[in-house]
Amino acid sequence: MALYDTNNPLEKANFLLRAKKLAESGKIVELAEKKPKRSLPQNRYLHVILAYFGTQTGNTLEWVKQQYYKKLVNPELFIREKEDKYLGKIKVLRSSADLDSGEFSLSIERFRNWAAQEASVYLPSSDEHILIQQMEMEIERNKQYL
Repeated sequence: MALYDTNNPLEKANFLLRAKKLAESGKIVELAEKKPKRSLPQNRYLHVILAYFGTQTGNTLEWVKQQYYKKLVNPELFIREKEDKYLGKIKVLRSSADLDSGEFSLSIERFRNWAAQEASVYLPSSDEHILIQQMEMEIERNKQYL
């Protein structure tokens, strides 16, 4: 499968030619948008701050992730509506894996700000390595509760 950068005029022209040829082929084809991937360190950092927040508030990692991070702080990024055959229109939570790197960074920044303002829990930024190590030690001590 070829990837095309549609910001590049030459690649965009090649993409349009290829798409036209495929559209005329009478076959089943797939068109997909490639979003910038987030990094593994970003993902790890998110799980550390969510777990640490859980240790500070007496909640599980899963509760913090679903209820606070996704539903309360970032609903427009995570809550989607879909039609269910039997229930009608329902709300579902989008996976954080579906976020691009910009959305992911925004969601983390919002959660950090909310935690400080509403719960009085400081969550260090991703470049505060010593504080992150201290959070990881606290998480390890409380692992059985998370």
